[in-house]
Amino acid sequence: MSHSTPSPQVPAHQVPAHQVSAHQASSPPAPEVWIGEGPVLLDYADGIATLTLNRPDAANGMNIELMQALYRALMRCHRAPDVRVVHLRGAGTNFCAGGDVREFASKGEGLGDFLREVTAYLQVAIGAMIRLKAVVVTEVHGYAAGGGGLGLVCASDIVIAGAGARFLAGATRVGMAPDGGASAILPHLIGFRRASEMMLSNRIVDAAEAAEIGLVTRCVADGELEAEARKAARFYAAGAPLALAATKRLLWNALNVELALPEEARTVSELSATADSREGLAAVIEKRKPVFIGR
Repeated sequence: MSHSTPSPQVPAHQVPAHQVSAHQASSPPAPEVWIGEGPVLLDYADGIATLTLNRPDAANGMNIELMQALYRALMRCHRAPDVRVVHLRGAGTNFCAGGDVREFASKGEGLGDFLREVTAYLQVAIGAMIRLKAVVVTEVHGYAAGGGGLGLVCASDIVIAGAGARFLAGATRVGMAPDGGASAILPHLIGFRRASEMMLSNRIVDAAEAAEIGLVTRCVADGELEAEARKAARFYAAGAPLALAATKRLLWNALNVELALPEEARTVSELSATADSREGLAAVIEKRKPVFIGR
């Protein structure tokens, strides 16, 4: 009986390129699922943690559950030294339409106490975002509104917007003040005069204008948005992590944003206890013009 000579085992790094299948050569590793269900999803692969706001039926409106989940997801990224980039995005047709107006309106005269808790969660989440060593690359489609949507955009390091994206401050139209750090960050991004107009008038800013005035990093075609955001995430993930983290820290420290967060929270809490705030929320839900009485 003849015996065939066994083929020598060739180390993987010595296998000629033409013998490696296309699947082996090009397939990225499957992401590790860190949070697989709930109002915020989180997975990780190749230095990039992808964080998805996941209340698409409510335009990713921020209720307490979402804000708690957002904070937990961000802290999970803080604890993972391999995370070099956090890619933030929203499920469904909008990035984030701000606070959950219907939930807020349901609290009636208890809205002030309720929003004290809500705002506290939002502010700690924004602080956690700013303090991340990882670069935050945010992908915006649809609406980014209110302290939730606009606040997250302002607290990001790099923002890629689809051409159809729209930005709205929104707070004063419901008798409240901006939160999520937006009142402190927005003037630095676009200048005091533009920030004043945007926040006091609640004018909608489209993606092209947002890129022109510095609210976002750049605007791309809607069909290219996800690919461009992932491309940006991979670019920063391949950078020098210690240098990027140090530079990010220096940039944010110069703005002193976290010193402004407590005052934002106090102001929102005070205004949310007024009749004007209840009227503003009711007007949004009923799709009518509000009638403010200054109380």
